[in-house]
Amino acid sequence: MKKHVLITLLLISSLMASAQKNTPQTYIEKFKPDAIRIMHETGVPASIVLGVAMHESGCGNSALAQHLNNQFGVKGGGHIVYYRHNKKVRTAYKRYDSVFDSFQDFARIMTERREFSGLSSSLTHFDYAGWAHGIQKHGYASSHKWAAQVLGLIKKYHLYSFDENPADKESLAQNN
Repeated sequence: MKKHVLITLLLISSLMASAQKNTPQTYIEKFKPDAIRIMHETGVPASIVLGVAMHESGCGNSALAQHLNNQFGVKGGGHIVYYRHNKKVRTAYKRYDSVFDSFQDFARIMTERREFSGLSSSLTHFDYAGWAHGIQKHGYASSHKWAAQVLGLIKKYHLYSFDENPADKESLAQNN
């Protein structure tokens, strides 16, 4: 009897833990409006904002995303303290008030930092592949597979559909 109760409790707790995790679909639906808003404000493609955030934060499930709203692994100037599993964690990563603030900071990095700022002047907001390769080329991530991984997410979840390519709108208007 005790084993059945223990197994049932373990099953319920594991189901509750998995229910709290973001899936790619829930992450996209929850933050798609923020990514589109960032695109309109800065020119950074919504697909890049979402794709990079999904990749870097595990769809918002990483410790940085959960405790600091840091979707991109951006480091800050000081030391932040948060608690994880009742243990004090000191980190140099930035804390944001919201996921939207994290998205804004990523777009600021892409448009204002010297190493990335040329992307916004040379690429359109619907050239997500150019953005991914440019971001990797200019040192955002050390992995040689980073751009391919981000592009894989963008294609798998059709994130490019949020980039509002004017050519797509023209062809839709002509076909109607």
